Amino acid sequence: MIRTALLSVSDKNGIVEFAQALHQLGVKLISTGGTAKLLADKGLPVTEVSALTGFPEMLDGRVKTLHPKVHGGLLARRNSKEHMAAIQEHDIDTIDLLVINLYPFTETISKSECSFDEAVENIDIGGPTMVRSAAKNHKDVAIVVNAGDYKTVVEELRANKGQLDYSTRYQLMVKAFEHTAGYDGMIANHFGARNIANEKRDFSDTYNVQYFKTQEMRYGENPHQQAALYGSFHEAFEQLQGKELSYNNILDITAATYLIGEFERPTICILKHT
Repeated sequence: MIRTALLSVSDKNGIVEFAQALHQLGVKLISTGGTAKLLADKGLPVTEVSALTGFPEMLDGRVKTLHPKVHGGLLARRNSKEHMAAIQEHDIDTIDLLVINLYPFTETISKSECSFDEAVENIDIGGPTMVRSAAKNHKDVAIVVNAGDYKTVVEELRANKGQLDYSTRYQLMVKAFEHTAGYDGMIANHFGARNIANEKRDFSDTYNVQYFKTQEMRYGENPHQQAALYGSFHEAFEQLQGKELSYNNILDITAATYLIGEFERPTICILKHT
């Protein structure tokens, strides 16, 4: 049962409507900083994290959610007598839903004038920590990192008397770890490509990439094999006719693209099994 939600988002698209829906479902709202102010301005009853923890935000907001009353509420296993006794002893309430997205690191470093210090300040600390806590305890806590999931979550809560199925919480958990993995990868890529003077290096020691599945193939290179397509293929190509693409179709198209790229004039390339 979702009784208490903690909302802390940098990208506030859709958060007011989502919070309103949660409030209508009887969910208690807890929030931080700008998100709390936005929700309060919209007339929603919201408890600031500082009121929950009894400790003010400090160090320019670097420390606000790193507190046992937050992480105890996220990490306590509801089926553990020891866990529940511990949080009761320390007056910690459980948190059933975490709604969060992280500091806009990618947007910050994409600015040509972004300084080293500005990049550092946009490394989120409390956010990924909460995401990992909620995701680890996904059997008891729902974690939402994508605004695209707000509608689905609300609809299921309404249809399921305030509860989310375990399959939903599992899928949300996977998305949460994908989110933090991509975030940490971007940070490592940015600083790894620079030296101590913030000058660009020719090559970093490691390079992190994250691809998302865009299509499952009918079969792999041979009919008894399976395959899936990851990446941005469909952003560059449009299928005009024919049945769904197979692994070998993608392979042919890729090879044709490389061949066409060797010519400066309009070129046609036809391949079959490369």
